[in-house]
Amino acid sequence: MIDCKHKLPISRQARLLDISRGTVYYQPRPISPRDQMLMNRIDRLHLELPFAGARMLRDLLRQEGHKAGRSKVSRLMRLMGIEALYRKPRTTRRHPENKVYPYLLRNLAVTRPNQAWAMDITYIPMARGFIYLAAVVDWFSRRVMAWKVSTTMDVHFCLEAVEEAIERHGKPEIMNTDQGSQFTSQAFTGLLKDNGIQISMDGKGAWRDNVFVERLWRSVKYEEVYLHAYDTVSAAKAGLDRYFRFYNSRRPHSSLDRQTPDQFYFESLPLPMAA
Repeated sequence: MIDCKHKLPISRQARLLDISRGTVYYQPRPISPRDQMLMNRIDRLHLELPFAGARMLRDLLRQEGHKAGRSKVSRLMRLMGIEALYRKPRTTRRHPENKVYPYLLRNLAVTRPNQAWAMDITYIPMARGFIYLAAVVDWFSRRVMAWKVSTTMDVHFCLEAVEEAIERHGKPEIMNTDQGSQFTSQAFTGLLKDNGIQISMDGKGAWRDNVFVERLWRSVKYEEVYLHAYDTVSAAKAGLDRYFRFYNSRRPHSSLDRQTPDQFYFESLPLPMAA
């Protein structure tokens, strides 16, 4: 997204993209094998015990023989983009200058495809290193509309996922996200506004607002990611692509009366759109 040879100064390009100029010049340092091991274990514990904060995770790690202080666990959790899921005064880290939008799905009956989409980001461990996965999910059918991976947790791959979902399936009426800095950025909210999409954001501490995406992360990790130690980003992409094709077209869901997301989504579309 940043073009160092463009006539616009890099500082101006960074402001337009709503990112820090420092991130343009930042050279990432490799994660130590020990930190990578701890992050992978924290990821599993977080899925099993989503209410566990840094103190509890520190104690659980110590029970398993891993020496790590609370500050280290907190730092690794921030790097992974995860935090304890429970009601508390402040649960999201957003840019202080970015607008937060109200939650629009409370008491709303979602009865048709493309009425509401949800989006989130999760940590994906590999044999060496890690990546981030962003996915757009149709709230009604649980269908994964588009997904992208990135080695950095910035807004760009989120924009790409939304643009691909719109290109393939049209526009939703509502897009729901958390209050993370990627989703409150001017670039992301501007894309939604330009397409006439209403913006909905989870309330503070209301982790259930995006529970369908949380369930997706549990499925994709236990049924795909943890079974394969991806050696490269390309291998991770291939594995995730294989899994999401299976998830959409072959994996039955009890909440969908044992139908697949594809069946539930396409059979509920108006006839011209389904065709």
